[in-house]
Parts: sequence; C-alpha cells; structure tokens
Amino acid sequence: MNLTVSQDFSFNKPIEKVWHALTDAETLAKWVMPNDIKPVVGHKFQFRLEQYNLILDCEVLEVEEPNKLSYTWVGGGINTTVTWTLKHENGTTFLHLDHSGFEKEDQAFNGAKFGWVRMGDDLKKLLGDI
Repeated sequence: MNLTVSQDFSFNKPIEKVWHALTDAETLAKWVMPNDIKPVVGHKFQFRLEQYNLILDCEVLEVEEPNKLSYTWVGGGINTTVTWTLKHENGTTFLHLDHSGFEKEDQAFNGAKFGWVRMGDDLKKLLGDI
C-alpha cells in the first residue's frame, strides 16, 4: 500500500514569498523545524528536533522555482517523499502538499496528517509577518 497525506493551503501573498518560506533554511525552521535545506537537486540535508532526538535525512529530488519542490523524508522508521506544488492566480498563491510513500495508516501516517495541518497554520501566521 502507498498512502499519501495531501493538504491544500492558500495565501494572499506573492508566490516568491511562499517559495522563500519553503526553501530558505532559516524561514523554514520557523514553521517546520531546524534544517539545512538548499533548493538544489541532489542536496542532502536534515530536519532536526534535538529535544525529541529526531533526525530526518532528506535529499532534494526536484526543483522548479517557484512552482515545485520535492525531497525525501527519511527517519523515525519511514522513507517517504514530500512534494510541494505552487501556483499563483488572481493575487492568491495556492500551495499543495503531497507527502507520499506511507505503507499503512499508522502512527507515522496519522502524525504526518496532524503535523502538516499544524505546520500549515504556522506558515499562515509566518507569511502574515513576512
């Protein structure tokens, strides 16, 4: 089985600001977790939550600035892929997330569903400030 967590977000911000929030390590850390991302295909990076001893190993798979970003998300017993797709229409930037590769509806899958909703809310707050 291959399950996917999908979320849709919309922002009354330019697509470049949303892209920046996805690809700038310092900004991404404010709504996801500390990281060392660079939007370069093949770049290996990590998300880290020291207090939970959580390290996610990632590799950038695809970059189509400012419309698509995809990277692996490996850690905590899962090996999945995160793909962000952006489009801008009539003053609104639409952001779609697919977090794919889950094998079953378990704690990791349900945690991702909950976590991305929370992080999406944090992104909305952050973009209000940028």
